[in-house]
Amino acid sequence: MAASTSWREAGACGLALACAAAIAAPPAPSVDCQARSLSFDDKAAAWSHLPLSKFKRDTVYTVAKDGERPAVLQADASRSASLYVAPLKPALRLPATLAWEWKTDALVPGADNRDSKREDAPLRVLVAFDGDVETLPPEERKRFQRARTLTGRTPPYAVLMYIWTDHVPVGTVIPSAHTSQVKMIAVASGKGELGRWQAVERDLGADYRKAFGGEPGPVTGVAAMTDTDNTGSHAVGHYSGLRIACAGR
Repeated sequence: MAASTSWREAGACGLALACAAAIAAPPAPSVDCQARSLSFDDKAAAWSHLPLSKFKRDTVYTVAKDGERPAVLQADASRSASLYVAPLKPALRLPATLAWEWKTDALVPGADNRDSKREDAPLRVLVAFDGDVETLPPEERKRFQRARTLTGRTPPYAVLMYIWTDHVPVGTVIPSAHTSQVKMIAVASGKGELGRWQAVERDLGADYRKAFGGEPGPVTGVAAMTDTDNTGSHAVGHYSGLRIACAGR
């Protein structure tokens, strides 16, 4: 299965399936966890914008200074959805934590990530994992095959999607309506912290086990995503300071 990340999608799928199909990758080795900065102005991080589909409008991503923060990713979504992505080459074996800061001034009106027709969010951070697709149920293997046929690439084994949402408490795991291999975790909920930077730090192994009930494979890539394509609305999200730390190091 794939171990580095390029993010492509082939058509009008639901958000979760689209993202899973988008996080495609050629085979590559994995190594023990290595702490690293994923700053948006760091060329070594190889961040790039990639569309989800030619049928969708793209979210506009720009990197600029914001006060004392030298490299902030601003995502402006107007009835749009696309990704801003960084592959991890080589892929990193866990244990590891992922930390970042994010900010938005408003939630997406009408969005509810429990409803496949209203899957939008002002802020998302995605993490892709390697794994053995042949261990999945037949229905899931068929989905992977369809994704390979549509995109010409193999999607990742699993995707964790950290979101700022409404309607559900922090810590809620929201399963995708399209595939068992994408799970959303609410790490911020409601309007209480709108307009202020929030610091987030997640134990990737613990979150994976909670969401998928098994042990995670290597991490193959990360992405930021602000999307409003399903609700047809507008949102602006800001991201800063993504970084990976390793347990005991």
